[in-house]
Amino acid sequence: MQLVVGRIGRAHGIKGEVTVEVRTDEPELRLGPGAVLATDPAGVGPLTIETGRVHSGRLLLRFAGVKDRTGAEALRNTLLIAEIDPEDVPEDPEEFYDHQLMDLDVVTVDGIEIGRITEISHLPSQDLFIVERPDGSEVMIPFVAEIVPEIDLEAQRAIIDPPPGLIDADQAVIASARDAEASDEASGEASAAPESGKAGDDAKGDA
Repeated sequence: MQLVVGRIGRAHGIKGEVTVEVRTDEPELRLGPGAVLATDPAGVGPLTIETGRVHSGRLLLRFAGVKDRTGAEALRNTLLIAEIDPEDVPEDPEEFYDHQLMDLDVVTVDGIEIGRITEISHLPSQDLFIVERPDGSEVMIPFVAEIVPEIDLEAQRAIIDPPPGLIDADQAVIASARDAEASDEASGEASAAPESGKAGDDAKGDA
């Protein structure tokens, strides 16, 4: 089975290095020196990784035979594809390969059917499920524990607990109206109390 593990971005420097948008949870395994990768478009590859390093939070790779910036720029937007065993699964039970998640039915904790996962987008901050709804529209669902508390591979389901507005925009409007009312009430109570110092910002946990 073939799995997209990265996308080549801009050239870095003048010695053939490129930035890479990582699309795998195991870059050290899939994108390490010596790895031979197929490509899309196919005519660009296969590419053999010669060196790899992390610079300012970005993965930089150099491929065999690519010695200068011109050669690196010619690879821009190329998808990097690894061949994997379909039976392979990550060692961490909380991690999943893209092919395990594709086509899962997405259902809320209340049993409401939302749609089917048709794509997984790997962003720097988090992964997103692209879910196709029965009417053909799409919704993006962040793949974080607070929103996706359970992946049931046996039942072929992703169980989600979406906040108001994530699935239906009208829910967000209702939630906003309630928040506004609550804020107005809180303001009224505060005005009756002696003026106090400004409170600090609320702490925000990682997504």
